[in-house]
Amino acid sequence: MRGLGPAHRHHHHLLTRLSAAKGGFAVTELVETAEERQTEPLRVLLVDDHDLFRTGLRNLLEEQELEIVGEAATGAEAVAHVSELAPDVVVMDLNMPSMGGVEATRHIAEVAPLTRVVMLTISDEDSDVTDAILAGACGYLLKDASIQELVSGIRAAARGEALISPHIAAKVLQRIRATSAQPEIEEMIRAELSEREIEVLKLIANGKDNAVIAAELHISPKTVKNHISNILMKLQIDNRIQAAVYAVRSGIV
Repeated sequence: MRGLGPAHRHHHHLLTRLSAAKGGFAVTELVETAEERQTEPLRVLLVDDHDLFRTGLRNLLEEQELEIVGEAATGAEAVAHVSELAPDVVVMDLNMPSMGGVEATRHIAEVAPLTRVVMLTISDEDSDVTDAILAGACGYLLKDASIQELVSGIRAAARGEALISPHIAAKVLQRIRATSAQPEIEEMIRAELSEREIEVLKLIANGKDNAVIAAELHISPKTVKNHISNILMKLQIDNRIQAAVYAVRSGIV
């Protein structure tokens, strides 16, 4: 493959590792039952400015029975394709010419709020991660992820859940904690949420998954999911990662 020189080393790394699962990747809410899987293949748009990488990724995802409805090389193309094709999930690169992945994600959240975005990038810089999550991305994965991790991320995003590695989640929340608390957010949280929902929100912000939250509060996992749905609806946010950021910004954790 002569096109894979040093400038493409990160992309080559993913393509060679996507086919081999890594153990021990701890993420929130990735247990998937057969009942939760959609009967129709998920419709996915791939966005990356490297043609060779997109082609390899398309082949790998199609082997996992995902439907690739289109490809884009820039953020602007991605926004246009989303409006036209209405994919379930967009797999988005971060750094691209002209409009980058964060700006494209913001536009997609405005024009197609039901389409979910998963960032797939080489960068784990604090600012990049935080900007992407706050722009509305439902997941943030690095390009050395396995194909199983990426497929889990796509399926989680399609269900409205958020996938982010604990390492990256910790970096996001650490950066938010470094900024001053915003008491007006705390006032809104306390006005909108019940005491139990605030307890759940605090545990989410501390990185607990649903099973741990259920055990700590002595309630069922299904009740936890209901509480989380209510929290997202009342605070008008998209996913639990944004909920965690919201809680940390408010100063309640």
